[in-house]
Amino acid sequence: MRKVTQSGLCWVWVTAIVIILDRFSKHFAEEYLSFSSPVAIIPGFNLTLSYNKGAAFSFLDKMPGQTWMFGTIAFLVSVGLLIWLLRLSCRQYWLCIALSLIVGGALGNLWDRITYGHVIDFIQLYVSHFYWPVFNVADSAVCVGAVILFLTTLKARD
Repeated sequence: MRKVTQSGLCWVWVTAIVIILDRFSKHFAEEYLSFSSPVAIIPGFNLTLSYNKGAAFSFLDKMPGQTWMFGTIAFLVSVGLLIWLLRLSCRQYWLCIALSLIVGGALGNLWDRITYGHVIDFIQLYVSHFYWPVFNVADSAVCVGAVILFLTTLKARD
């Protein structure tokens, strides 16, 4: 079997950075923001403390047992992606970075679900009176990782 340092797991430091930034930013949000009270930063960008018991953008947040269901899904997906990373070459950097970002985001939000029973969100973007659902650093990492994964897959098909 290939050495871990030669596998895609050599990029797991990206996962660690995502988790650290996510934890730090959520601690800041909990410490300095009041629940559901927007703090304007620049036009189109507020910091607004919010709690999400559901999936992305509060999808299914009223469903009973969602904390354990979404937590289990996040854990299983993370394990699957880590196995995928183990089987990749360290030199497949875009694919490895994408998977590492997704794992970091999934584990960052899993931490919240286990610790608090909900995910801490605080980033709010808007244009005029159209507001994007409040999100966090972990959500951003998952989205960026998914876009990189999609583009990498498209490029691989060419």
